[in-house]
Amino acid sequence: MSALPRQTEIPLLVPDWQADVTQMLDEHHLVAWSDMPPRRMQFAVSLARFLSSQRDTEVAVFYGRFITDLDSFCYQLERSVPGPVLDRRIDGPAGIANLLRSRASYRGRPNAKYRYYIWHDSDVLLRANPRLFGRIVDTMAGVAAESEYVSDDVLLIHRCIFVGGSILDLYGEDERAQFRSWYCDG
Repeated sequence: MSALPRQTEIPLLVPDWQADVTQMLDEHHLVAWSDMPPRRMQFAVSLARFLSSQRDTEVAVFYGRFITDLDSFCYQLERSVPGPVLDRRIDGPAGIANLLRSRASYRGRPNAKYRYYIWHDSDVLLRANPRLFGRIVDTMAGVAAESEYVSDDVLLIHRCIFVGGSILDLYGEDERAQFRSWYCDG
């Protein structure tokens, strides 16, 4: 995971900042936090619009204000990523990981090469259920790594952008949390 560096100037007023952030996403997932909700929203909406305009790109947007448990995350996911029917579970043939692995194809259109997940207010689930948040982050990062380094399918780069309050910064500093380590299944 990566975090935007702390800056004293207002990065959203710098022209073409979206291209710089997109370049960061070539190699890393991203955590962006601010204690000012309008600034978070402006960042996420502007970045989503920019990413959506790129060729061979899918953007899935999650509205985290409404994500407080597994069911509400699945509700958002199945409305953002086309694919098989989704059970309310992380693993298994109809779980979250399987849907994240799926790729829709449309006649006359090339398959997407990039899929970005922009999770507005991701700190809401972190506050409500840190364990579940960690499992979902781990699953999203795991599917991204699997797709990039293990799968024999046509490459689909997955990148996550977690946007929220300063608790994301604290979570990112924790060596055991899923922004910095894999979830312990044991």
